[in-house]
Amino acid sequence: MAPRIALVGDRSPSVRSHTRIPLILDALRERDGLTLDAYWIPTDEASGLSGFDGVWILPGSPYRSERGAVDAARAAREGGIPLLGTCAGFQHALLEYARNVCGLAAAHAENDPAAPDPLIQPLSCSLAGHEAAVRTVPGSLFERLTGVDTTVERYFCSFGPNPAYLDVLESHGMRFTGYDEAGEVRAAELPGHPFYLLTLFQPELAERPPHPLVRAFARAVCAHAQSRADRVA
Repeated sequence: MAPRIALVGDRSPSVRSHTRIPLILDALRERDGLTLDAYWIPTDEASGLSGFDGVWILPGSPYRSERGAVDAARAAREGGIPLLGTCAGFQHALLEYARNVCGLAAAHAENDPAAPDPLIQPLSCSLAGHEAAVRTVPGSLFERLTGVDTTVERYFCSFGPNPAYLDVLESHGMRFTGYDEAGEVRAAELPGHPFYLLTLFQPELAERPPHPLVRAFARAVCAHAQSRADRVA
């Protein structure tokens, strides 16, 4: 039985990263021998994810349900389920961590534009449709998986983390491991978790899928499925 992954997001043909998912799944199977059983889960139905071997929170905000995306991130974090959060997935996983680990009343400006000092705020310059360099932090999972100190990635976003909150997130265990040329955070990970990686860029848009981060996520999903099978045997 193939490992099961939850693709959390409100599927739409107008979201380019969503249209790339079938190509990515095919590439994982044909090039890497990694067959995944993928289920699209709308954000307003994202509950009870404990039976999945991986959770991928995809781009496409504003979501139908902020709470659903946040709950999906929490289920993966607390359940030790491999988690990949890209673009809006990055943003909502940070919301989850800020609220449930750091105890902050964190807000997302796209969903709550009147919120004072939101955790997720408009970027000073929109990255929608842009490519940009991302510097990897030495010794990080991000660096190990990309194998480089700088990578060029594709974006389609207009919101990112408020720098005022980074210290408190780091003090509670979050590690920021990717930065742009201006020093703005572009990737994060959670040491000690089987696989927890967040990127503001969209690896779905890699010219030749699968992106190394997606490949690593798929391998972690397969390892999680094997571990579950071993426990049952």
